[in-house]
Amino acid sequence: MEPIKIMIVDDEPIIRKALKLELNAQPYTVACGMNDDGDIQRREVRVLDTFASGPQLMAALDSPAEHEMPDYLLVDMEFQGEPTGGILIADRVHKKYPTIRIVILSGRFDNPLPLGSRAQEATPEEELRRKERILDIARVVFESLRHGAQAFVSKNAAGGFSVENVLRAIECLERGERYYFNYPVMLTLKETAELYLAQSPDATPDIAVTDRERQLLLMEAAGCTASEIADALGGTEKSVQENQKDLARRLDIVNKSGSRIAKALQYGLINPRDIRFLKR
Repeated sequence: MEPIKIMIVDDEPIIRKALKLELNAQPYTVACGMNDDGDIQRREVRVLDTFASGPQLMAALDSPAEHEMPDYLLVDMEFQGEPTGGILIADRVHKKYPTIRIVILSGRFDNPLPLGSRAQEATPEEELRRKERILDIARVVFESLRHGAQAFVSKNAAGGFSVENVLRAIECLERGERYYFNYPVMLTLKETAELYLAQSPDATPDIAVTDRERQLLLMEAAGCTASEIADALGGTEKSVQENQKDLARRLDIVNKSGSRIAKALQYGLINPRDIRFLKR
């Protein structure tokens, strides 16, 4: 069978050279399904080339007469100080060459470790920073998915970064799985889900709104102006604006329509099914 062809983009020369050297030093293979006799089929993995930047990669991909096209692209998340520079490269490759599967490599995906023996002594500020980092990592993962990435490999997985982690990602995609996340990334996503559920309406602070305020929020969500809300509910435009300002204060957010609506939906103060959009 034809080998699985890989290109690597990383601004650290040691990483890209080491990966290419090790992957090509011996015939690594991955399982890629079964044949008609029920035997597991395996394909060799081969690195075509490595690049230090996105422009170098795109120049190679745009010159098929000079370079073979890869099946997989291994791209580092951080480029020249840009924390999510790899997403931009993934986006360009996915839009122009959608058949290339993209594997993101990064040490940034590592879940912040538990506070260990100091867990009981953790300050609220420490715990808040940890939760913010978990959510930040998850946002990067979901943004990468949106731009075409299909697999995520932490450079600091259990046992250290090794080609086995990369091969496992490729093997999972080859056998038909849509996405692959190795353990540190999965742990982060698990904790992110738990944090999200902890902020769900079941954990809503004790904030109550009147029927008029609920109608005001529903009309605001539908795109109505303060003047239109006043005409429908009674009162003046200024009184509606004061009511909106008071709601923002009670919800502990900036006095902006989008923030107010999002918070009302998050806390279950309004039901999206009750929003009646106006035709203009």
